[in-house]
Amino acid sequence: MTSKIEPWKTLKSELVFDHPWYQLRRDHVELPSGQVLDDYFVSVRPHVVLTFPLTADDQVVFVRQYKHAAGQILLELPGGVVDAGETSILGAARRELREETGYDTDTPLEPLLEVIDNPTKDTNSISFFLARGVRLVAEQDLDETESIEVVLVPLAEVERLIMQGEIRVSGSVALCLLALRHLGR
Repeated sequence: MTSKIEPWKTLKSELVFDHPWYQLRRDHVELPSGQVLDDYFVSVRPHVVLTFPLTADDQVVFVRQYKHAAGQILLELPGGVVDAGETSILGAARRELREETGYDTDTPLEPLLEVIDNPTKDTNSISFFLARGVRLVAEQDLDETESIEVVLVPLAEVERLIMQGEIRVSGSVALCLLALRHLGR
C-alpha cells in the first residue's frame, strides 16, 4: 500500500536530558511543507517486552502494582525493558517473567507481534510473547523499588476483565486480545 505522506527531515538532534532512567531528545525538524520546528521533544526509551503467561490449567499470570505516573494500582501482564547490553529480546522476556512472577516454562516463548508504543513522542516498541505451560519455579526477584503482587486469572475471565476496565494498560489489553485470538478463544 503506497502513501503520499512524506517523513519529516531531522535537521539537528540533541540530548537535552540524560539520566540512567530517562532520556529526552530535542529535534529540529523540517516538515514536508517546509515549516521548521525547533522544539520537537522525543522520549528516548528502550525496547520493552511483554508476556502472556498461561499455565497448563488455563490460568493467566498477571501482576498488580502501583504505577506512579498514573497514580494507580493496575493489573497488567508481566514485562519490562530490555536492559542495555542484553542481546536477546526473547531472553529479556523470559527474565522479566521470572523476576516479576517467579514463573517460567520449559517450552520456547512464542513471539506474537512487535508494536509501536507511542510513536508521537517515544522511540520504543514492544515485543509481545505467549508463554505456554508456565509454572512457579522460583521466588520473585524484585528490585528494591518494586512491590508486585502475582494474580492468577482464569483464561475464560480475561476478556470480561478488559471489557469491565479492570485490565486497562494499553499494552496488556492489546496482548491479551491478541493472545486470546491466537489461542482460538
